[in-house]
Amino acid sequence: MADFKFLQDPVSKKWMVFAPRRAKRPDIAKGSSPLCPFCIGREKDEPELYRVGGEKGTNNWQIRVVPNKFPFAPIHEIIIHSPDHHKNFDELPLDQVELIFQTYRQRYNTHKTKGQVYIFHNRGESGGESLPHPHTQFVVVPGQVKLEIPKLKPDSASLNREETERIETPYFLISSPIAGQWPDEVWVYPRKGGLTFGDISDGEISDLSFIASRLIQILDLRHGHEFSFNFYIYPGIDWYLRIIPREKSLGGFEVGTGIFVNTQDPRETMVFIKEHFETPNIEKIKKEHQAEYGRGV
Repeated sequence: MADFKFLQDPVSKKWMVFAPRRAKRPDIAKGSSPLCPFCIGREKDEPELYRVGGEKGTNNWQIRVVPNKFPFAPIHEIIIHSPDHHKNFDELPLDQVELIFQTYRQRYNTHKTKGQVYIFHNRGESGGESLPHPHTQFVVVPGQVKLEIPKLKPDSASLNREETERIETPYFLISSPIAGQWPDEVWVYPRKGGLTFGDISDGEISDLSFIASRLIQILDLRHGHEFSFNFYIYPGIDWYLRIIPREKSLGGFEVGTGIFVNTQDPRETMVFIKEHFETPNIEKIKKEHQAEYGRGV
């Protein structure tokens, strides 16, 4: 039997992935993997698809891309953010974050003609992370599979683009939509529309790297250091980056109806973000506010 299979419900027409082998993937948090497969010293354990820094097979790399051993799509890769087992976007140097987004672009443009390119990051147990060494997953979904992802433009029936007050940067706009599904979710999208993520320029990558790092630092203040979250990059035209804190658990109403109950006013979310976005000494603020905000909103 194949590792995975895309199946469509004949009544609802919704798609799902049947992938029982993924139940056997390592989970350091549950003690099923004594050694981290993404740390230095494991470079020869599996094929390497791409790297930044050093010669293939050596341990002086900055970023590595390897196949996912437990795939659920025809192309399923792991982008390892850095050799550091603990540091993620909020703690890595900005130049390293830029390398990560540059790698996203490189992989996107390598595979963009093969299907729908979906880039996503899981962090923390509630975010679906099984291996805590920071990494991003890169999948290419067959074109006939409908991805139920809200669009950025107002022709989407799944998202009302009424927004809170926005933050403007040289290349991007940052907002928390009034119709957002998750508490404190944030959208980042380019000022220039009509493009895919593969079209992102070096200047935009530099700006986006700062934005992603700073937003996660700010959300640390709200939810606690290393809070659980997801982010994804919309795979088509008019792309965006959506960051979703995952401190909220879905209830039976949401699971059954698909209608989300958002208990956080997005306007207050943007007030909080704007208060701290330009603050240079974010680490000091983290320490001062950690006890006050704790975990959760």
